[in-house]
This record gives sequence, structure tokens and C-alpha cells, in this order.
Amino acid sequence: QVQLVESGGGLVQPGGSLRLSCAASGSIFSIHAMGWYRQAPGKQRELVARSTSGGTTTYADSVKGRFTISRDNAKKTVYLQMNSLKAEDTAVYYCNVIITAPRFGDYWGQGTQVTVSS
Repeated sequence: QVQLVESGGGLVQPGGSLRLSCAASGSIFSIHAMGWYRQAPGKQRELVARSTSGGTTTYADSVKGRFTISRDNAKKTVYLQMNSLKAEDTAVYYCNVIITAPRFGDYWGQGTQVTVSS
């Protein structure tokens, strides 16, 4: 089994910063991709940022230049540094990890709330 534990959400004022963390544990030999998605009330879940083992990094246009995704492969942890936060960044943020060994698996974290408000 694989578990994902997220942390770092909270309430922040517009223009502020937050750092999300997601640690994966369990039967993991190889990780293909780690990323973050978000879902705001009444909206579909959307990709925020994603990093693959091949070195490809993808960002949503709305967060480019403000958010940075990074990985610590030894710790099987992915981070999302969020700067210059805006009210429209308010959402539940979900960690996603795609594992290729010992067997393929697509796993989601429980979600962490990020609220940007004055």
C-alpha cells in the first residue's frame, strides 16, 4: 500500500506565501510523477504543477511565475512553494503520485485547504 500525507495548507492574506508538502510512503520502488492539483468550490479539479522523473515540469498558466514545484526523491516528498497568492488560488489542494514499480499506481492525498483572504 501507498500513503500520501499532505501538510502546509492554511489561511493567508493576498500577496502572501505558503509551502505545501506531500510525503509518500509504503511499497514504492519507482515514481514516475509527483504533482499538485486543486479544486475550488463548484469547479473541476485542475492541474497546478507536475514534475516527472524525466525532468519535465508543467505548470498551469495561472500559477506560472508564482508557484514552484520541487521534489526530494530520497524522501519521496514533493513540495509546492506558493508566492504572491491571490484570492482565486483558494481551493483544496491535492497531491498526486504516479508509481511504476513494484506495480503501477495512481495515488491521491487527502487534500489540504488553502484559503487566500484578507
